[in-house]
Amino acid sequence: MKTLRIISVLSLLFLGGVTYVILNLQNTSQSNTYDVTQAVFTKSPVKQPSVNLQTRTNDVLNKWQDQHLEATEWGEHISGVKNKIDTEEKIIALTFDACGGTWGEKYDETLINFLKEEEIPATLFINARWIEANKETFMMLAEEPLFSIQNHGTNHLPLSVSGQTAWGIEGTASAEEIIHEVMDNQTLIYEMTGHLPNFFRSGTAHYDDLAVQMTQDLGLTIVNYDVLGDAGATYSASEVEEALLTVVPGSIPLLHMNQPKSGTAEGVMAAIPQLKENGFTFVHLVDQTLVE
Repeated sequence: MKTLRIISVLSLLFLGGVTYVILNLQNTSQSNTYDVTQAVFTKSPVKQPSVNLQTRTNDVLNKWQDQHLEATEWGEHISGVKNKIDTEEKIIALTFDACGGTWGEKYDETLINFLKEEEIPATLFINARWIEANKETFMMLAEEPLFSIQNHGTNHLPLSVSGQTAWGIEGTASAEEIIHEVMDNQTLIYEMTGHLPNFFRSGTAHYDDLAVQMTQDLGLTIVNYDVLGDAGATYSASEVEEALLTVVPGSIPLLHMNQPKSGTAEGVMAAIPQLKENGFTFVHLVDQTLVE
C-alpha cells in the first residue's frame, strides 16, 4: 500500500510538471510572435473598424461608376490636397514614402535607425508592393510608436479618371481603378496591423480633382508636401540637407525610406541637428489641422 501511495504521488508530480512545461511553452511562443500567414502580431488583436471596408468600397463605387466623369484639375497641389500643418509653431511633420516595385522595395535601415535613436516621430506612407516584399520589417515599423503608418496606394499609380501620366507612370483610368488603388492597400494595412490609415498619398503624388473627391468619400485625407525633400530619392546628401533647412512652421517634407543608396539618410542626419538648434520639433500628421 505504501509503495502504491508513493507511485501515485510521483505520477501526480510528473503530470503536473508536464502540464506546467506545456503551458509555459505556449505562453512563450505567443508572447510576441509574428505569423506571416495571418499577417498579425498575436500580442496586438485586430481592432474592428467603425465602418466595414467592403461596404464603404461598394458604396463609393456605386456612387461614382455610372457617372460621366470629366476632371477639371490635375497635378500635385490641387483643390482638396493638404500640404501643410495650420500652425505658427515651429513644428514639422517628416514624411517618408516606401514605393515598392523593382527599383523601390529596398529598406533604408540607416535612416530608420537614426530616427529611432534620435526619437524623431515620422509619418510613413507605404505602398502595398513594399509591404509584400518586406512583411516582417513592415510589422516592426507598425509596432514602433515613433512611426505612423499611412496609405501610399496599391500599385503606386497617379490617381486619374482618364489615365493621366506622371513621371512616366500611367495612372488609373476609371472610378473603379481609383477606388481599388486606394482601398486594396487600405485593407491590406488594416488586416496586417489592425489600424486604419487616416491619410493617402498616391504614387507620384499626382491626382485629378475627381480622384481627390473619391478618396475623401473613402474616408481618407490626401496629403502631399510643401518641401520636396529628396526628389524621389534622387538628391545628393547636401541637396537633401539644403532642402530640409528651408522648412517653415508647419512644413511637411516629402522624403523616401526605400532607397538606402540615395543621399536621403545622410542628408536627414545632417539637417536634423540644425533644425533642432533652430527650435523645430517633430510631430505626426495625425491630430494636426492640415491646410492646402
